Amino acid sequence: MNNLLNSLHWQDWLSVPSGRYGVIYGGISAERDISLMSGQQILMCLQQIGVDAFGIDLGSDGQQVVSQLQDHSMDGAFIAVHGRGGEDGRLQALLEMRGIPYTGSGVLASSLGMNKLMTKQIWQSQGLVTPAYCSLTASSNWHQVVDELGLPLVVKPVHQGSSLGISLVENQFDLADAYHVAAVYDHQVMAEKYIDGDEYTVAILAGQALPAIRLQTENRFYDLQAKYYSTTTRYLFDNAMTAAQQVNMEGDCLQAFTALDCRSWGRVDLIRDLQGRNWLLEVNTVPGMTDHSLMPIAALQVGLDFSQLVLVILNQALTNRERVYD
Repeated sequence: MNNLLNSLHWQDWLSVPSGRYGVIYGGISAERDISLMSGQQILMCLQQIGVDAFGIDLGSDGQQVVSQLQDHSMDGAFIAVHGRGGEDGRLQALLEMRGIPYTGSGVLASSLGMNKLMTKQIWQSQGLVTPAYCSLTASSNWHQVVDELGLPLVVKPVHQGSSLGISLVENQFDLADAYHVAAVYDHQVMAEKYIDGDEYTVAILAGQALPAIRLQTENRFYDLQAKYYSTTTRYLFDNAMTAAQQVNMEGDCLQAFTALDCRSWGRVDLIRDLQGRNWLLEVNTVPGMTDHSLMPIAALQVGLDFSQLVLVILNQALTNRERVYD
């Protein structure tokens, strides 16, 4: 372990816990395939380091979630379900009803973090900077939307991750089509002012902001293909920011994370514009944990390999088990 690892005291969270732990993955959301990859990698890692862990695939129909959880006795749960039904507070609530400690944020924070509109409203109330936005419906006045937000703009589902259903719109005539693409994934759709600049993400772990990652892709923005399948996407820690600017970015993201009462681990996405201003986009309370995922990449930068990362996350849940009753 390097000096940075020691200085952040991650070693306090690296013991292998006794007991039996369920890794919950799959689920009903459009992010099911990504969740399967995350959960299976977490499960394999825990088993390899000696944790008594087993997998629970919630299935794709959503009908047996309660009975599946009741069928298993566990001392804690590692949540790897992305999107609705796993990242939005519902799974967290079921686990709390059973008194089972679980990884990540609580019920309210998970629900807020899944809702991009509520997230932005809370950030604005805290004086945090996020792009201008508006809600869309099938009957929206597209000319008025363009007048309000300008072009280009981004159209996205309100409750969705992994960049599913997102479109970059460069003229008014494409707005209706972009709305319908997003509406496939969610009944709530929003438009957001496009910010020209570099895309960044900042991972949060045990109250610490990890080093910011600059995302470089050949695509127009960091979309689903760039996130999980492209071999040309680059994840960069060298950037044009000064040390003070990097600290400021990481501080903004930590403040954004805690403003929603998020805990333990997660990730905040943002854009740094051409004038050097940070624009917060969204928070991820159950980030991906695949070989392309950003959370493991950021953790490795501070000396935590994948096995150590999952131990920190799991031990955080067990140490903070009083949260189950809050």
